[in-house]
Amino acid sequence: MPVQTALTPVMTVAEINELLAKIYPQLNDGLRFYEAVEVFPGGCTVRLNADERHLRPGNTVSGPSLFTLADIGGYVCVLSHAGPDALSVTTNLNINFMRKAPAGQIDGHCRILKLGKSLMVFDIDIVADGQTVAHATGTYSIPPKR
Repeated sequence: MPVQTALTPVMTVAEINELLAKIYPQLNDGLRFYEAVEVFPGGCTVRLNADERHLRPGNTVSGPSLFTLADIGGYVCVLSHAGPDALSVTTNLNINFMRKAPAGQIDGHCRILKLGKSLMVFDIDIVADGQTVAHATGTYSIPPKR
């Protein structure tokens, strides 16, 4: 699929992680479960370092944990490309679970499909052990510039 190379990030990975820790401290509770690992033109990569807290019976990472990773991917994309306005919010998020996700490193490869003045549409491929475990599409609302 084509990448939106015409889109230029306005924040770095370090700035994104610092902002997330400041505006959304409850996400990681002082640890590094969810984090941005890469920001590039038109997208980002986010990671869930899943441990026993993220497991449901059967030793599989829970759906809500993977859903959170998908939502964080969209949030990192909108912050890194539209600017650090913490009031950007999810307006839609659809997810399909493909297979069991084991504990450990789970990466979300997020791509901006469209970035407008008030909305950003994205998709994210969630990968564990080299296989897609979930795929999501979503939309973020971008607040008007003040």
